[in-house]
Amino acid sequence: MNKTLSFAALHFTVAFSVAYLLSGSVIVGGAIALVEPTINSVAYHFHEKLWNRRGKAKAGAAARFAPQM
Repeated sequence: MNKTLSFAALHFTVAFSVAYLLSGSVIVGGAIALVEPTINSVAYHFHEKLWNRRGKAKAGAAARFAPQM
């Protein structure tokens, strides 16, 4: 959990810094830094679900075509 919180803090800092540098606004930088990591986290959740499903499908296909002993 500590690693996750550390990564979240890093992500927030990077998102805020980039948005602030591009916009010059603390408000815009803060808003983007809150919204972007949240949306990214939700997207990552679904990416992981699809990735795991793909891995299981590949493992199932490998097992079906493996030589029988």
